[in-house]
Amino acid sequence: MLLWQAQHVRRTTPRLPVAGGALAGEIGTGARLRLLVVGESTAVGVGAAHHGEALAGELAGRIAAKIGRRVAWRVLGENGATARRTLRLVEATHAEADLAVVALGVNDVLEQTRLARWRRDVAALVAALQERTGARDVILLEVPPLAKFPALPRPLRDVLGADSRRLDAALARLAARLDAPDRRVRHYRFAFDGAREFFARDGFHPSALGYARWAELIASRFAQESAGESTD
Repeated sequence: MLLWQAQHVRRTTPRLPVAGGALAGEIGTGARLRLLVVGESTAVGVGAAHHGEALAGELAGRIAAKIGRRVAWRVLGENGATARRTLRLVEATHAEADLAVVALGVNDVLEQTRLARWRRDVAALVAALQERTGARDVILLEVPPLAKFPALPRPLRDVLGADSRRLDAALARLAARLDAPDRRVRHYRFAFDGAREFFARDGFHPSALGYARWAELIASRFAQESAGESTD
């Protein structure tokens, strides 16, 4: 049953392209904050027409507005990327960053990456972001809750949803272990009701509205944390 459902989803789900437009940009005024968005299909904006309305562009605009800084953003990712593949991309980059936002997990769920390997790959990725790009802040976004993806039928949705929760729980523990005063590593998880308008027409990736909502939640939390640190 699960194998048949998985094959059916692959055959019938529309294949959406990555977001169009430049992979880097700048918005706002004031002191510059270098933002690097890395990871899988959500990092490269699948489901949005262009990067201005995908995760990187939306997030940059919202952070700039909330903290009053000029945000120079860049995308580094690949549709279908796992944590290990993303690590290779970061190891090869010359990009510099103050803040790195990591969007991963769906492909590791689909490829049935073991928990031990997932932890190793993400830990190595965080270290590479810190050493290679200079990122002082790394945000690990929640592994997307596949149990709420409209494209997935039951029971496949329930099984993959349980797998995504396991990877995300490991991600949260890893962030807590790696977090340090001079090199912050945070795990961001938000309540999500699975509303259909937040998904693109494939029922698998975010829509422009979904990216905007996600970016708003991330930017709001980052701004709150930044304000708290500035008053310490």
